[in-house]
Amino acid sequence: MKLIADSGSTKTDWCVTDGEYIVSRVVGQGINPFQQTGEDVENIIRGELVDKMECAGKISEIEFYGAGCRDDKVLLLERILRKLFVNAGRIEVCSDVLGAARALLGNREGIACILGTGANSCLYDGRRITANVPPLGYILGDEGSGAVLGRLFINAMFKGGLSPALRDEFLAETGLTLADIINKVYREPLANRFLAGTSVFIHDHLDDKDLSALVVENFKSFFRRNVDLYGRRDLPVGAVGSIAYYYEEQLRAAAEEEGYKVAMVIKSPMDSLVKMA
Repeated sequence: MKLIADSGSTKTDWCVTDGEYIVSRVVGQGINPFQQTGEDVENIIRGELVDKMECAGKISEIEFYGAGCRDDKVLLLERILRKLFVNAGRIEVCSDVLGAARALLGNREGIACILGTGANSCLYDGRRITANVPPLGYILGDEGSGAVLGRLFINAMFKGGLSPALRDEFLAETGLTLADIINKVYREPLANRFLAGTSVFIHDHLDDKDLSALVVENFKSFFRRNVDLYGRRDLPVGAVGSIAYYYEEQLRAAAEEEGYKVAMVIKSPMDSLVKMA
């Protein structure tokens, strides 16, 4: 049996396959080894997957695509997975952007993008990543992401970029105060998830022209500061992730304004990765 994982900062999609059949599929919390300790990651996988999965001992190979899976973090994930799945022979830990490229483009050349809680992109030759502009995370970069969208939204709410009525509606609906927001962003863990969580309210209020323009501008910034650096406007662009999926209209509008053609938008790469297994 094969275990495939697609992990972002907010959630992890786990799927066990036996040949062409899906044996089990579980959605758990996000795993990012740059934001969590090895002990935290191990406890998440053990508690949400291993302890609840009857077929855990039958897993013979693992493909793990994850946010933050670079350099020494790849070795960390491999050690944890080998410890928890003792009968797994082949274990491959790759970046989530390679999983996105494989799911979106298969063996075709193009530009693959992740637009979820975080953001990433790559130039893909149909087999491997040939260039990757570092996303830098939601404080230094991650343009186009849900976390940056939330940051822009909160900034606009309290600095006059959006109407007072919209601000008051958000605060009333969430029960938050400005002090609560400051605390969640600066003092509590996983501020990126909190910021991205404002996307639910944003999506429900896209009839507000200023808010809709803010979403489009976030995507345009993603193209300008990331995709443009590949210098390949001739290639198709594919995007995966909840932000890309739910704001597809705004994403396509931003891409067109910046001179790109979005060929495919999908919410999750898992279905495509399973078909390729």
